[in-house]
Amino acid sequence: MKRKILFLVNVDWFFISHRLPIALEALAQGYEVHIATNITDKQDVLSGYGFIVHPLKIGRSSIGIVKEIITFMRILLLFRCVSPNLVHLVTIKPVLYGGIAARLTRIPGVVSAIPGLGFLFVKKATLKARLLRYLVLLLYRLALGHPNQRVILQNSSDQNYLINSAGIPQKKTCLIRGSGVNLAEFSFTPELDTVPVVVMASRLLKDKGVLEFVNAAKLLQTEGIEAKFQLVGKPDPGNPESITKEEMAVWAEEKVVACLGFRSDIAKIFANAHIVVLPSYYLEGLPKVLIEAAAAGRAVITTDKPGCRDAIEPDVSGVLIPAGDAEALANAIALLIKDKALRQRMGKAGRALAKRAFGIERVVAAHLQIYGELIEKL
Repeated sequence: MKRKILFLVNVDWFFISHRLPIALEALAQGYEVHIATNITDKQDVLSGYGFIVHPLKIGRSSIGIVKEIITFMRILLLFRCVSPNLVHLVTIKPVLYGGIAARLTRIPGVVSAIPGLGFLFVKKATLKARLLRYLVLLLYRLALGHPNQRVILQNSSDQNYLINSAGIPQKKTCLIRGSGVNLAEFSFTPELDTVPVVVMASRLLKDKGVLEFVNAAKLLQTEGIEAKFQLVGKPDPGNPESITKEEMAVWAEEKVVACLGFRSDIAKIFANAHIVVLPSYYLEGLPKVLIEAAAAGRAVITTDKPGCRDAIEPDVSGVLIPAGDAEALANAIALLIKDKALRQRMGKAGRALAKRAFGIERVVAAHLQIYGELIEKL
């Protein structure tokens, strides 16, 4: 009988961008692979790979008690129906609800992947935020209490936080630095001899530093520094911090930043860029865009926050700035625009870092090893 693994992920496009190579390798190694997720328009794509797809509604920003109970019951019933040997839970709600459901349905093995603590842990310490954090930490204790479980974190700050705040035994946790990058797809090419192009690619969230990026571009324009600024991504209506279409329309009219929307050719975008920035104060795991920029051999500017700072070698492959500081971002961009030799040196160091630490083969192998260790205990 085939071993069954069920991936529970909040939305299909995130699974494809961040977990697809792992699932394909599991399939190649003889697992029967099930995917449970919100479906946008990717069901045929997933089925085409040979996965068994279970459309599942998971409210990404809702905290209404009735809706959340319904979501949990859907997951519980799905686990009972599929009866997998192993569940791989990705992002906060799948980790919390899926972890508790796995204990109730006696799923033999659990992998819980937490790619960053998210916007809830960024918010100011209002009474509501404190209560929600307390509730989430309580749920983490329940969800991460399975006897045959691994909790995958992407940076040591998140790992230490969950160990100390949620009481998770250290032996249950492991670090895997990001979701990996295809080094052949994001190959190193020399910079184009053009006006410097500065790119920010992310979900268009305020917590990602989009407003700081736009304001930095305006500051540099007033200073007469010649550069092109490109914003790649689209709003995320499922997130309360999403940039609005109205804001984007204003930026387009001002012609300071070119809004390119969602792009599937990020490797090409980076090949044509000179600098990649992510001024995030969101609590990231290890941002995929930063390891892709490193693989492409581009200098990076990002914030001195967990996850972001773990994706670069400060002052070697990139520059760290304070979060929420458009002026500091503008100064760092100006430095790398003016100092071509420094910029190119950092880009080459980033490529070396990507080859050393972020190759997709390394990440896939680490996950399959975890699957094997958990299944051996069954």
